[in-house]
Amino acid sequence: MNPKATMDKPKSKISASRKLSLKMMLLARAIEELEKEKVDREDEKERYLGEKLPPLQLSGLSMKDLQTLCEQLHAKMGVVDEERYDCEEKVTKHNKDIRELKLKVQDLGGKFKKPALRKVRVSADEMMRALLGSKHKGSMDLRANLKSVKKEDIKQEKVLTSEVGDWRKNVEAMSGMEGRKKMFDAAGGQ
Repeated sequence: MNPKATMDKPKSKISASRKLSLKMMLLARAIEELEKEKVDREDEKERYLGEKLPPLQLSGLSMKDLQTLCEQLHAKMGVVDEERYDCEEKVTKHNKDIRELKLKVQDLGGKFKKPALRKVRVSADEMMRALLGSKHKGSMDLRANLKSVKKEDIKQEKVLTSEVGDWRKNVEAMSGMEGRKKMFDAAGGQ
């Protein structure tokens, strides 16, 4: 064994069995407290309902008295429903405020570091598939979309250019008054 390792860790003054017994006592105490809290909540609920909703005495009431009682109960239900809605809105507002404050605390703490980005080689097809998903159809292979030129086409172009002849002869034929007259006649201006 390394003597430094034993010196770095101070020995616990409480034995493992003592720690276990303390944990068991704490758990038993917590269970008792939870049961007591549950009973207290039930008592509080009964007391509150007793205040807000007294027991109904329906025996010996006439039809008109029953109708007025129903109207009163309906009005009370409306008030209680409004209170419930207001409480729910307050809770949602407070939850939103708590979330915003947590974000501010995290921002002030500066725990978040911007991760270092690494270079990724992605082809155009993979990029389009990532952006568009299943909508991406077809290939982005630009070479495939180019027009192919066959050797036969090149030979035909050479034949056409040889038929036209020398450009100098064409210019000499069109120069002067004779050339302009030919152009005028060819345009249909007779």
